[in-house]
Amino acid sequence: MAGGRTLPILVVVASIMAVWYVATVWLNTPWQLGVYEREGRAWTASDLVVDTMAQERPVLPAPHQVAIEIWQTTVEKKITSKRSLVFHAWITLSATLLGFLIGTALGIALAVAIVHNRATDRSVMPWVIASQTIPILAIAPMIIVVLNAVGLSGLLPKALISTYLSFFPVVVGMVKGLRAPEAIQLDLMRTYSASTAQVFWKLRWPNSMPYLFASMKVAVAISLVGAIVGELPTGAVAGLGARLLAGSYYGQTIQIWSALITAAALAAVLVSLVGLANTYVLRRMGARP
Repeated sequence: MAGGRTLPILVVVASIMAVWYVATVWLNTPWQLGVYEREGRAWTASDLVVDTMAQERPVLPAPHQVAIEIWQTTVEKKITSKRSLVFHAWITLSATLLGFLIGTALGIALAVAIVHNRATDRSVMPWVIASQTIPILAIAPMIIVVLNAVGLSGLLPKALISTYLSFFPVVVGMVKGLRAPEAIQLDLMRTYSASTAQVFWKLRWPNSMPYLFASMKVAVAISLVGAIVGELPTGAVAGLGARLLAGSYYGQTIQIWSALITAAALAAVLVSLVGLANTYVLRRMGARP
């Protein structure tokens, strides 16, 4: 069974690597041909392939170049060094987790209010939806400037940008989850003279758990995006966003790609942790064997 799940994944990864290597040669060839021409060198097809994968500032770095960069900036650097990806990943992760926690709490609170209050449903929900039509790249600098003006800087502004992105899927998922119980179940609770609080804790809340964790998977991933975006307009010197900025300033494409791969891996780990929490909670509730 495990082999049946692993083989498709390996095939997909191998296909991606193959396409990546082909694209590396294709995109880096024009520059390499210019180098050969300026140096007056004779070259063969094998020379071209090898040299396009060994450029210092390639248009598209080869996978092994990115892997070497990640190894050098994680294993071979002290985690306190500002050249360490672990150091930068932790800075971004701190803002991600804080924003995710605030966004999840805010999303749950809004969902509860929307489900239990018709006026809130009609007045707040449209604004919640409309808030997501504003491009985060446009609003992030404004948030940073306003908060800096009132003396708030550092972790909190980035976390609030993560909050802005992450609360929406939680609100939508929880509203759907809290409204998941069927009418016959609600009628049964009324037959037992259950209070609103009892209906919530014994029926609506347990039924909403699968929806909550599904929305949290989306929220934690997009919260990481918010933290990285929050680092871009500030000229930050730490964080994965700062690594992306520095790489773009100096044409260090290998550094850019290593930061992107690290961010993707970090997102995958966070989503996996939420999935594990989902399994544990549902198992404790008796929803899974």
